[in-house]
Amino acid sequence: MRASGSGAGCGSHWPLCNGEVVPVAPRIETIIEFTHRMMSGVALVAVVALWLWSRRNFSLGDRARKMALASVAFLITEALLGAGLVLFNYVDKDQSVGRAFYLSLHLINTLLLLGALVLTAWYSSHAIPIRAGRSRLVVAALPIALLVTVTGAIAALGDTLFPATSLAQGLHQDFSGAASFLLRLRVLHPVLAVLGALYFAGASVAVLRSRHSLIAIYVLVLSLAQLCAGAINILLLAPIWMQITHLLLADSLWLGLVLLAVEF
Repeated sequence: MRASGSGAGCGSHWPLCNGEVVPVAPRIETIIEFTHRMMSGVALVAVVALWLWSRRNFSLGDRARKMALASVAFLITEALLGAGLVLFNYVDKDQSVGRAFYLSLHLINTLLLLGALVLTAWYSSHAIPIRAGRSRLVVAALPIALLVTVTGAIAALGDTLFPATSLAQGLHQDFSGAASFLLRLRVLHPVLAVLGALYFAGASVAVLRSRHSLIAIYVLVLSLAQLCAGAINILLLAPIWMQITHLLLADSLWLGLVLLAVEF
């Protein structure tokens, strides 16, 4: 949506698209935006069905049932935040602080939604043991991951609004005295990403020293893969396909960290 400039594909209308229920003769940006809204509606139906399933199969107070309800709440919040981006015109070429803040909230809510969904699956599986212990080292990785991901969203917004034709031009933009605050903040992400990946890898190794854990191995591999993907994204000047790959790895790593915190 953001990378392709399709956030304004339906204008400033929500839930209608350019004032229509189904857009007629839509542009490609409108198709992308409208498809995103339709997929969100399908996801809402699916998550509500998941919650109803949890009510039928688990008693009141069960963790799986709580996480299923949390998933519904986060998905509703996700839809409202998405609507806010459109209604407040935090789309297209908007460079405001409000857009950066709203995008950050949107992404944090997305990660919390993903966490609630994966924990619903975790707690509903009787084949997976649930350990009561928690390691501060592993749990601390969660807010670190949120911070790194938020700076990534701001960096990606800067890439979209101020595209560079070369790596040298991009670096010049970042350190220019007249640079937008988005470009000044963009340089934070690579630094925090490297530090965060080292921390995640260290936490995984610490877990593996105490016992065998497939989740810890998963987190370790993804931490290194994410670093490589970030470097490639910078060198290629953030093409859309690489941004999507980078975000997919970030979401996957987040899910691994959530499960590692629960397991350990």
